[in-house]
Amino acid sequence: MTTNPFENADAEYLVLVNDENQHSLWPAEIDVPDGWTTVHGAAARQSCLDYVDTHWTDMRPASLIAETAAS
Repeated sequence: MTTNPFENADAEYLVLVNDENQHSLWPAEIDVPDGWTTVHGAAARQSCLDYVDTHWTDMRPASLIAETAAS
């Protein structure tokens, strides 16, 4: 039995994104925290992980990307 809701392979998850375009895998049964927006799900854990792999290809915060581009 898994007691950690972030590691339950059979649960449904969301993919959340914050203002810095950082992504988070989030259990669908837990309220979304302030400052985060749902961009995928509720879906199976692997579907959410696949979404993150496809859409979060630059791990740098958005502000750092913008700063680097302005230089």
